[in-house]
Amino acid sequence: MKKLFALICFFGILSGFLLLDLKSQPSYNDQWPGFRGPCGRGFIDNVKTPDVWSMESAKSIKWKTPIPGLAHSSPVIWDNFLFVTMADNSKNSESLKVGLYGDIDEANDNTEHEFKVYCLDKNTGKILWERVAHKGIPKSKRHTKASQANCTPATDGKCLVVNFGSEGLYCYDFKGGLIWMKDMGLMNPGWNTTPGIEWGYSSSPVIFKNKIVLQCDIPKNPFIAVLDLASGNEIWRTSRVGEAQTYSTPAIYSKDGVTQIIVNGYMHTGGYDFETGKEIWKLSNGGDIPIPTPIISNDLIYLNSAHGKFSPIFAVKPNAKGDITLAPDSTKNKYIAWSEKRGGAYMQTPLVYRGYLYNLQVNGQLTCFDALTGEVKYKESLNEAFTASGIAADGKLYFSSEDGNVFVVKAGPVFQLISKNALKDICMATPAISGNTLFFRTQHYLIAVE
Repeated sequence: MKKLFALICFFGILSGFLLLDLKSQPSYNDQWPGFRGPCGRGFIDNVKTPDVWSMESAKSIKWKTPIPGLAHSSPVIWDNFLFVTMADNSKNSESLKVGLYGDIDEANDNTEHEFKVYCLDKNTGKILWERVAHKGIPKSKRHTKASQANCTPATDGKCLVVNFGSEGLYCYDFKGGLIWMKDMGLMNPGWNTTPGIEWGYSSSPVIFKNKIVLQCDIPKNPFIAVLDLASGNEIWRTSRVGEAQTYSTPAIYSKDGVTQIIVNGYMHTGGYDFETGKEIWKLSNGGDIPIPTPIISNDLIYLNSAHGKFSPIFAVKPNAKGDITLAPDSTKNKYIAWSEKRGGAYMQTPLVYRGYLYNLQVNGQLTCFDALTGEVKYKESLNEAFTASGIAADGKLYFSSEDGNVFVVKAGPVFQLISKNALKDICMATPAISGNTLFFRTQHYLIAVE
């Protein structure tokens, strides 16, 4: 069982950034500035999003734009600009193996690739510009289910930060001008129990207060770092030696003038001081290939993972200090409000929406918890393979399967499937929302549904 789903741990498509206090933030109904949208929360409200659409009849299909290459990064949106990344090999062929399988095989990416950034008009799907960030044979390998462009970009409305892992970190303006580029070294995570295996880097950049936060849990000298957004210069770096290779993106918790960086991990899940990088608290006994992004809601930090011996869900109080690891026979302590020993998700970041936590596993099992108490409200199977994380709007949950079927589920403690809509293409990336429109990134297209 330990290797059953080892195949897909290459990229934490479920990655993004999170911020608790939204009072000082602009209206985000039209913005989706990073993985899982505003503050990484995975939802927006006060919009009217579709229940049913059809690719065959084009019902509710606003536009559909072909995008070449292969990428599992999500779209990001600011005002009328939509950004995506991709990696295109010189043979113009794509090697992608989807479904539930347990192989740890690497893809044979030994040809020259172009690592590109695209900017599209959000309203029409027209490509406004494209830029080649890097050209060459990939410096690190990927899993057969991954891509060479797994990391979702991030924007603050002025700059666009794009992470291509071993191929570098880039910052562009909205006209496509390169502001700066930084070589972060070899980013080649795999599985810590199988040295030498490389599955592809996936941790997305986080922008907060004119700084960039990076989590780089790689085989040699893992670390987290904060960089200056304007220049790319490193402000601080904290070692995470002893941590397993991780595919998750960090989150930001900010309240009452105190900000900490929250990271998923196996032995070093925890919080770090945003200003100094000093570790504040840590929690061990997570899954040994951590992928889901931490979630912040209800003044709690939700942590989730599922691989190897452990598959827990934790609801951690943000005032945690020191080592808060649970005793073997305990489900809560001074700093852990509630937890589940087993049942966490391997790939997907959970969704906390209107008082409930929705946890979707790779095999399609969807569990709804009371987010404050951990009480299970329902368990239902969607009976397909999933990699993308769920999103929500307008009282509805959207879950996109690898086969490109989007399950629309009514939010709340009772399971109700509203509809199932086919995108007619493989879908590995988490969707985006802006206004009343859903944006899906499939293997070959960007699709706007309104």
